Amino acid sequence: MTKALYPTFDINNLDANKLSDEMLNVDHFKIYLSKNPHLKVVHKHSFYHLVYFTEGSGSHTIDFESFPVKKGMIYFMRPGQVHQWNFKGNVDGFIINFSPLFISRYLHAGIMEQFSFFNGYATDQVKVLDAIHRKEAEALFEAILKEKELELRQSPLMIASLLIQLFIAVQRSVADAKPEIARPNYNTTILRSFQSLIEKHFLELKLPKDYAALLHVTPSQLNAICKEQLDVSAGELIRNRIILEAKRLLVNFELSVNFIALELNFPDASYFVKFFKKYVGSTPDVFRKQQFNNG
Repeated sequence: MTKALYPTFDINNLDANKLSDEMLNVDHFKIYLSKNPHLKVVHKHSFYHLVYFTEGSGSHTIDFESFPVKKGMIYFMRPGQVHQWNFKGNVDGFIINFSPLFISRYLHAGIMEQFSFFNGYATDQVKVLDAIHRKEAEALFEAILKEKELELRQSPLMIASLLIQLFIAVQRSVADAKPEIARPNYNTTILRSFQSLIEKHFLELKLPKDYAALLHVTPSQLNAICKEQLDVSAGELIRNRIILEAKRLLVNFELSVNFIALELNFPDASYFVKFFKKYVGSTPDVFRKQQFNNG
């Protein structure tokens, strides 16, 4: 029997305002926080998670990277990511949680790939909006809240439409802040496809040549693209994803190192320990104790 992983919450676990079909919930963040104390411990969600702050301070850790909390900041998270909030004083804003089923029913699955902040890389998922874009975003959040309260037959479809407007507004704010960013070219398209394939196959495909074959490029071409776009090798991108999953599993103190090694398709626990120590700088047990002390 597969063991239960670290705390995982789906939309049904949350004490928040939801549409009757349980695919989406929307609330003011202050209200949501008061009803969901689990936010302050390390956990993950089975749904997409969107938080915007109108006031507050503190920090937010996503996949073991820490980011500040401040006015005008917006966070985007994909299902499966590990995170933890640490607030100082009063905080407020808006929160929207929506399931993959909501996306497939009212939009389409590929729509999320159009927005860089849903790529699963923590550094791309945190944005600070300027005054102009804050006003636009806050108006859209209020419209979504109002539509949710109506609970009309067409409300989910209207909310889906408003969500897309919100995503486009944030994406444009990023483009306005960095006008030097060029339109996607062949290399950026290959890189995005490579990252998407890693997310799907990192447990069974460990070598750059495996992905190069799927992308119809040579291993040397794939490596050159990664170096040009991100200044890392193709092999490093694959290793980083494996290490991230290892860290996510180690957060659950009930899972043994042996079990985690098997989950990640390592031949044995000793090989996994050597791999982890080489690239993280500590053994899995030491990393786990550090997370416990930090929590």
